[in-house]
Amino acid sequence: MTTQNETPAATDAVNEVRLVGRLSVAAERRELPSGDAIMVFRVVVQRPEVARRGTQTVDVVECTAWRPGLMRTVGGWCAGDLVAIRGAFRRRFYQAGGRTLSRAEVEVEGGRVIRRAARA
Repeated sequence: MTTQNETPAATDAVNEVRLVGRLSVAAERRELPSGDAIMVFRVVVQRPEVARRGTQTVDVVECTAWRPGLMRTVGGWCAGDLVAIRGAFRRRFYQAGGRTLSRAEVEVEGGRVIRRAARA
């Protein structure tokens, strides 16, 4: 493990994600075939001008919350809220229609609302 002032060694593995963006729609609770419940949501992150490719100006990132306390927190967020989340990039495999499928997502470890969206 490295300290704050050291450069990570080639053998140090790091899977850390930090996102700041807007919630596209309110989080949705889903029940998995295993019986586990999760909250799923999307964060829309504006790309800096230097990182834009063609007409794509945003990235839409799928996110999941698994822990009950975090699920309650995320459940209180609304579409348009500016949020900051931290977590890890995951690829989750599942069965559907007799096929094995996968999805890439950020498994959220923590998050907070930076600014609430304007309410009508």
